[in-house]
Amino acid sequence: MLKYFFNKLGYALLTLYGVITVIFFLFNVLPGDPARMMLDQNENSEQLALIKKKYGFDQPIATQYLYYLNDLAPISFHSTNDNDYTFLSEGKYNAASLFTIGNTTTVIKTPYLRESFQKSGKKVSEIIGNTLPSTAILALFAIVIAIVFGIILGIVSALNKDTWIDRIIALVSTLGMSIPSFFSAILFAWLFGFVLQKYTHLNMTGSLYEVDDFGNGSYIQWKNIILPAIVLGIRPLAVVIQLMRNSLLETFGQDYIRTARAKGLSEFQIIRKHALKNSLNPVITAISGWFASMLAGAVFVEYIFGWNGLGKEIVEALNNLDLPVIMGSVLIISTTFVIINILVDIIYAYLDPKIRLS
Repeated sequence: MLKYFFNKLGYALLTLYGVITVIFFLFNVLPGDPARMMLDQNENSEQLALIKKKYGFDQPIATQYLYYLNDLAPISFHSTNDNDYTFLSEGKYNAASLFTIGNTTTVIKTPYLRESFQKSGKKVSEIIGNTLPSTAILALFAIVIAIVFGIILGIVSALNKDTWIDRIIALVSTLGMSIPSFFSAILFAWLFGFVLQKYTHLNMTGSLYEVDDFGNGSYIQWKNIILPAIVLGIRPLAVVIQLMRNSLLETFGQDYIRTARAKGLSEFQIIRKHALKNSLNPVITAISGWFASMLAGAVFVEYIFGWNGLGKEIVEALNNLDLPVIMGSVLIISTTFVIINILVDIIYAYLDPKIRLS
């Protein structure tokens, strides 16, 4: 298992390296001068030259790429000359020195995602740190909705195969897969947050943290998560229903299930003790992919509902061409996706002895 884990880790690092490379070159061929974006209307030739030197924009693209890799690497190399871009500045890097050879200091540090172009030099890691928890909570609630209701409805559909109940559930899941999330978000916000607001007491827009009307700080408003979580969970819910139904029907045809029925076990006992666990592998595959993609897929849902998460931050960064925020966000989402895939492979081995690794 340990050997397998390190092999997966190696592939994960290669994947992330590829993502980093694509992100860097993709956003560096876009039109526009990053230095001018940072200065906005206050630019002059002197300030422009200083900004380019400070952020390494005056260097060839290959050198900038090496700077970017050095910023992201947990072990990196830095100049002792305070005029160089890689100078080990305390305000810039959160690092601990390992050793110094000549004019180069080797350090261990947290990845440096650079600074926002539009938010007065605020660190991208700080922006993501403030918004990612809200998106993670929203994605977690959405995936819990999808798992719980998807498994229940999938079991009901399998037990009532080819009946009107099965057909209604299939129709609902098909609609759930067909309707885009941004359309569902607009519809749910209008219907439950405006038309039926008197009965639901839900808001059309709102975030996890609301500011107190009397200036006494912020407080958590849990009801604001209901509509965006349902909208975000509709599509994975539809997938889980169909996967659970088909997997369970396939499991019902196995010899050990017939043996369990011959012993006189009830359908509930057969599902709970035998069929359910062996039917979950395809569901876990779908859920793992959906949970990671929700961090990216929440973009329009968060924007429509006014949810202050990473998705809304990405939309604002795209509108303002705030490249470091976009690049940092994509990198974090990619890393999350890779980590989840590794964890899912390990869960497979636990759930199904047939694929357990030596």
